[in-house]
Amino acid sequence: LLDKSDKYDSRDVERLQQDDKWVENYLIWRHDVVDDTLKMIDESFQWRKEYTVNDLTESVLPKWLFENGALFLHGYDKEGYKLFWFRVKHHIKDPKQQLEKKKLVAFWLEHYAKRDHGKPITVVFDMAETGISHIDLDFVRFIVNCFTDYYPNFLTKIVIFEMPWIMNAAFKIVKGWLGPDAISMLKFTNKSDVQEYISGEYLPPHMGGTDSFKYSYPPLVDDDFQTPLCENGPITSEDEHESKEEIDADTKETGDLNEEQNLNQKKMNSIEQISKSEETDKTEFKPKNAKKALTTFKGPLLHISPAEELYFGSKETGEKKCLIVLTNVTKNIVAFKVRTTAPEKYRVKPSNSSCEPGTSLDIIVSLHGGFAASLQDRFLIMAAEMDQSSGAGIPELTQFWKEVPRTKVMEHRLRCHVVESSKPSSLTLKENAFNIPAKTNEDLHIQVIIYSFLTRLLQINKRLQEQIDRCLWFQQLSVVLSLLSVTVVAFCFYL
Repeated sequence: LLDKSDKYDSRDVERLQQDDKWVENYLIWRHDVVDDTLKMIDESFQWRKEYTVNDLTESVLPKWLFENGALFLHGYDKEGYKLFWFRVKHHIKDPKQQLEKKKLVAFWLEHYAKRDHGKPITVVFDMAETGISHIDLDFVRFIVNCFTDYYPNFLTKIVIFEMPWIMNAAFKIVKGWLGPDAISMLKFTNKSDVQEYISGEYLPPHMGGTDSFKYSYPPLVDDDFQTPLCENGPITSEDEHESKEEIDADTKETGDLNEEQNLNQKKMNSIEQISKSEETDKTEFKPKNAKKALTTFKGPLLHISPAEELYFGSKETGEKKCLIVLTNVTKNIVAFKVRTTAPEKYRVKPSNSSCEPGTSLDIIVSLHGGFAASLQDRFLIMAAEMDQSSGAGIPELTQFWKEVPRTKVMEHRLRCHVVESSKPSSLTLKENAFNIPAKTNEDLHIQVIIYSFLTRLLQINKRLQEQIDRCLWFQQLSVVLSLLSVTVVAFCFYL
């Protein structure tokens, strides 16, 4: 690749040298066959340069393409993968516009791949109300090629909704373009069975769902790919299942946050020490695809722990609270707010506040009423530096967020993870665990540290076991080689 770098975008070559996960995805998609992998990298890199993928922005594509609504990202399937919608009825075959439409596909795929670190997506071909005028095999083949040849390990499944019988012959041709792996990902559905793959909350009414979402352009400033992230302050109408005692306890939790802010820094030191020791061990032995149970996202304004996922329990385990720890690493006050794609499910306290320089703050995320967490739920933490002279009250914060430039806002997203087993997970808070009365901020800290410590011990034990297994394997291999050597020497003497 380096010898023929003029064929490729230098940014792709540089990324290939630095991004092990990208290389691994190419190998996985080509079943670890090196020659096939190199061929795919060569073809995809040439394509990326031809389509100027690294430079595709909204400003270089016609505005009407975005307004058309034929292609967009919205919602998640039942496995938590983003949905890439192709509303076929909005697509009209026109050779003059074909290149621009193909670049729009590349724009969305590249945009999402970079934003969510290459997490795979599910493609939905919504073929309701389509006919002969919408058949464009060249465009369909391009979309197929994007996943089979250009974006490795980036496709989970292709959900085809209500394909008209008149298109059966056309899709026989499409199947011929797909390899056996991709063919197994095709899911032909209709209104009666589409919810096997996508829950009703992300399906429009014509597909039998309850999603009232209507695509529009431009999206809202804080939209997570057309899935709105809503403010998540106190709920005005309390859930009928909650008792007055629970509401009072929640209010007390919020009040305690400011009083115990001085204690936070000391306790954070313990967590940071655990994280540092984990990082040290990680350099010694790192199994493939391993994830740390407790990680910290180190942003320019805030360090956020956990870094990627909030762990909730299933209905059986009953774990309904999580803790997010924010640490201000600047010399100024940092304003922050938390948004979620499911505001009806969660309470976030505090959801809109500020953090003093060098201090840490707890954000308690709790499930409201009888709701259960799902893999599709997302949280967005937004942060921006404030002037020391600015006040930190609600009116000042409201005005601040109206005026702060978008370029000065740090954003970090968290996914939800549902723990099916009853064993404790990192940063998952279960009430009355270890017979400790819950509901106080200090208790939450103690549980976090205990859970982190136990998780750390389990990880060390697992790593030691793996190292022992490897040593035993080498020992057995050495014995076999020794016996073989002795046999050869004896045979030579015999001769």
